[in-house]
Order: sequence, then C-alpha cells, then structure tokens
Amino acid sequence: MENTNNNWVSMSDKAIISTIGRYVKEQRLLQNKTQAKIAEAAGVNRWTVSQLEKGEAVSLISLLQILRALDLLHVLDNFKLETKLSPLELAKLDKQKRQRARGKDDNKQNESEW
Repeated sequence: MENTNNNWVSMSDKAIISTIGRYVKEQRLLQNKTQAKIAEAAGVNRWTVSQLEKGEAVSLISLLQILRALDLLHVLDNFKLETKLSPLELAKLDKQKRQRARGKDDNKQNESEW
C-alpha cells in the first residue's frame, strides 16, 4: 500500500487528481467490480470512470456518483461543518440553565383555611 501521508498543499492539482484516481481504482479492484459495473451503478459512462482512474479531470458530480457507487462517500467526512460556540455564548447558555427545581403547586393544599 502507498504512503497515505500526502502533503496535499505541496502537490499540484494534477497530482491530487491522479491520487484520487488511483484511490478510486484501488477501491474498485478491492470490491472486484469492473469499470462498466461501476459506471452503470453511478449513471456515468465507462469512459468517465476510466478517465478518473487515469488521473484525468472529471466533473465533481461524476466523482460523487462514482464514490456513491463504490460506497465511499465517507471520504467526504472532512467537509462536515461543526457549529462551535464562543466562550461568551457558552456562558450565556450556562446562565440560562435551571438552578433549582420547583415542585407542583402543592402550596395551595398546605394553606390553612382560617
């Protein structure tokens, strides 16, 4: 297996596309699927799968369709956005938390009637 510690910043766009293509090809072969089978499942031409695997540029939508056909959409997990609260917002939320429990209106029953 290849070195997985790619320095993406230092790579050219062409090198990144080639790396993605090699990854897709390796995963396809591990799943023992032909280019034609992946192309059919992805709804693209076999030529598109071939181009991607050769390191040629394909559209983003084609890449997504191919990744979906290979059940590899999890590689996009790094694109997930997480909402991060500032310390000030956290303090405001903490201040809004309930400090005491209040029972039901039992006081009416305990009141004397005289």
